[in-house]
Amino acid sequence: MACAWDFQFRVLLLGDSGVGKTSLLRRYTDEEFSETTGPTVGVDFCCRIEEPEEGVKVRLQFWDTAGQERYRAVTRSYYRNAACVVLLFDLTARKSFESIQNWYQEVMERTQPHPLLIFLLGTKSDLQDHRDVTREEAQNLANTLKAPYLETSARTGSNVSAALSLLCRELLRVSKEEGPAEYSTGFSTGEEPHKHRMLCVCGP
Repeated sequence: MACAWDFQFRVLLLGDSGVGKTSLLRRYTDEEFSETTGPTVGVDFCCRIEEPEEGVKVRLQFWDTAGQERYRAVTRSYYRNAACVVLLFDLTARKSFESIQNWYQEVMERTQPHPLLIFLLGTKSDLQDHRDVTREEAQNLANTLKAPYLETSARTGSNVSAALSLLCRELLRVSKEEGPAEYSTGFSTGEEPHKHRMLCVCGP
């Protein structure tokens, strides 16, 4: 089935293994949740088309990365091709929250001077009785990183679409403000940066 879009952005999901990156994407793209999601091996890919403004279609390419150390070399190869990085931590696992600074530093070292949007997401917000990171702590970290912060639940769907729709709007806004010459690595390859409209065959 042929489809068209005006802008295409690559979005990289980073975080420790088990924070729920795959579950969040499945909820967003397929409106599904599985209790038995296994760990990602290397990098998985999926996409979704949004229409943040009337008549403007944006294709978001999501790269779901493995959090295990043995796959880090594979993950790092995708950093420079991203327009946005979503840093995820598990609200019930403090160690995953403490790892965010390390993920952030690694991204900054490998993407500068390319402008990059950063988002911070806390996952598993439905497990309030097991919460190990306060909203205030997470918001303070987000302020330090100069990143929007939202808490999500792939199980219930809470804030998942809201978070990634916000991400889409921010990418479009920055792209228009900075201009394609500054943001070209966030678009798909094979075209000049100013030629945003392309055709594809949409896969599953």
